[in-house]
Amino acid sequence: MFQQLTRLLRLFYNNFEEVFSALCVGAMVACLMIQVGARWITGAGVPWTEELSRYTFLWSVFVAAALVAKQGTHVRISAQYLLMPPKARLVFRMFVDALWVCMNLYIASLSWNVIQSGLEFPELSPTLNIVRGYVEMIIPFGFALMSWRIVEGYIIHWRKGTLLNIVTEPHEYEGS
Repeated sequence: MFQQLTRLLRLFYNNFEEVFSALCVGAMVACLMIQVGARWITGAGVPWTEELSRYTFLWSVFVAAALVAKQGTHVRISAQYLLMPPKARLVFRMFVDALWVCMNLYIASLSWNVIQSGLEFPELSPTLNIVRGYVEMIIPFGFALMSWRIVEGYIIHWRKGTLLNIVTEPHEYEGS
């Protein structure tokens, strides 16, 4: 029983970004299809579908950013490092990624402060009547998750003894 629960939690953890992003994109497409169908049939739209599709798009973007960080497939300019030996490349890569993580955490902190004030003085969304601060919590969550997935990638490679593979085999994705 405990092993099954552990396996289920590990499966959820390892595939969170993929599943969450796919569900958000699916909900967005469904909302847009309802909107188009309603306009085609009745000549009038369904207001909540536009708002929900915007929110699901926002959520999918921020979680998908963490997904590509997890996979190590974010766009990078790395040609300037190709003439360096692998260990020097790794040092530069780690430095740049450390800056990236620091910037992500700074943005997460700033956005969390804005959201806190938005929760203190709530603004309701026009058609769904939900507090926009709750919807916008995806922003600090996405930046924090992206930072964790970057750090986690280093931890996984370090434990496996494949840290140099980060710079010698680009876009190598080994799920945890």
